Amino acid sequence: MEIFCTRPSCSRPLNQFPDLDDPARLKTVPHKFCTACGMPLILDNRYLPLKLLGKGGFGAAFLARDRRTPGMRYCVVKQFQPAGNPTPEQLRVAQTLFEREAEVLEDLGIRHPQIPDLLAFFPLDVTSPGGGQSEQFFYIVQEFVDGEDMEAELARRGQFSEAEVLEILTEMLKILQFVHENHSIHRDIKPSNIMRRRDGMLFLLDFGAVKQVTAAAAASQPGRASTGIYSLGFAPPEQMRGDQVYPATDLYALAVTCITLLTGKQPNELHDTYSDSWNWRSYAQVSDRLEAVLNRMLLPTPSQRFQSAKDVLAALQPLQSASPPAQPAPTAPTPGKTALQSPSPSIPPASQPAQPAPQPVSQPIQPSRSVPKPAPPTAQSPPPIPASPRPTFTLWEVLSGAAFTGFEGGLLAIATASLLGTIGLSPLFWLILLAVVGSIVFAQTRRWIEKIDLVIVAGLTLLLVWFFPFNLLHQIVLVAPLNTLAQTLGLGPRLMVLLIAGFACLIAVAATATFRLVYNLLSRLL
Repeated sequence: MEIFCTRPSCSRPLNQFPDLDDPARLKTVPHKFCTACGMPLILDNRYLPLKLLGKGGFGAAFLARDRRTPGMRYCVVKQFQPAGNPTPEQLRVAQTLFEREAEVLEDLGIRHPQIPDLLAFFPLDVTSPGGGQSEQFFYIVQEFVDGEDMEAELARRGQFSEAEVLEILTEMLKILQFVHENHSIHRDIKPSNIMRRRDGMLFLLDFGAVKQVTAAAAASQPGRASTGIYSLGFAPPEQMRGDQVYPATDLYALAVTCITLLTGKQPNELHDTYSDSWNWRSYAQVSDRLEAVLNRMLLPTPSQRFQSAKDVLAALQPLQSASPPAQPAPTAPTPGKTALQSPSPSIPPASQPAQPAPQPVSQPIQPSRSVPKPAPPTAQSPPPIPASPRPTFTLWEVLSGAAFTGFEGGLLAIATASLLGTIGLSPLFWLILLAVVGSIVFAQTRRWIEKIDLVIVAGLTLLLVWFFPFNLLHQIVLVAPLNTLAQTLGLGPRLMVLLIAGFACLIAVAATATFRLVYNLLSRLL
């Protein structure tokens, strides 16, 4: 039998013990020690770590077996081991978070079937390999969920349908309603923390970043901010700033999780940091109702979002009554090949060690404390669900589209002028040019052409104009200003084509950037 050493600095953690292949010996042997560092391997005289599942900023997790149960059931053992060289204050707060996870799992797990149960919480004092110094480790043992997390499922099968995401959203909202009503906020909702068990049941995992809210603690320590732990891309603005967190904080992260599953794209591909908005609708096929609900959950200000999971469930009720239940994707993991629950606030799922989940980012850690169960940030009633917006564009998409339009417009102007034998005096010239350029802009606003399409279309147009008959292009450079410029630079008609198109491209980009800047300034002032 193989047993894995849990000492972080062990050079050869995997140990072989052939005698433990005997079930009777396995259940009665008093001790086993690591052959490399001397670390006790049978934790709490009960749990046998089999393999490392993952590591993160605050700990490591191991798949283990409980030798005191008839079936030697599987479990997950989490070990507290902060990374780097934390200060004493950071170490104290990190340990508090670890102990808080045990408290929450004990309180919530036993009362909700979709939250893993706490099985044990214990310290272990050992002697360091060099001798003389004592080391202390803390362990949490919790229920093992045999299944696949949503991050691994997304990587395996691609985008989720609306019905599948609606099922996940509904189940997580029911769990969050229970969590919030019991004075806790999860603070780390993301695909890798949602697990689908082999029988299809969904679980919410990893309460290592949980925030408990109690009135008693608030009276003793008023006004303190939230501990700066979050998963980059999924956390809302107030959590990233270290401000007070609310139930709406979890709703924001859940909405980011949903649009990640719907689109198959990571949050950084969908979020426009310039306007602090989410541009996801064009990548997913969803109803207007679900789009409106998710968009409201994604609003940057907590008071503008739904204020509770119950409110979101009420808004989703028309969809739930109209949609048939989604069939969960089949999974057939085994204990040796399964994607397991994320072991700590910053531990990736075991199914993809080469591509870890977005890691929770630790800001300078402030002392942990309990705060009161927050009231909604404002007393006003929640605004109605906003109407479905048109597709929005990132700053990069706007400027690249302007560059394409300018370059393409310059080439089309050259082609039109060459064919008509005019340089702009004919109304027909302007009519044709405006019609074609307008069509190009419209196609971009509808996303009929985007990204690599722009490069392909521009390249094809350049080739067509480049190989125009020389006598037609020559008419362009005969115009006095262009002729003087061509002679000064020593350029022929075809190189002048590139110069004119490039100049038109720069003008379009500059004009668009100026307009956007003025628009944003006026919108903030007004």
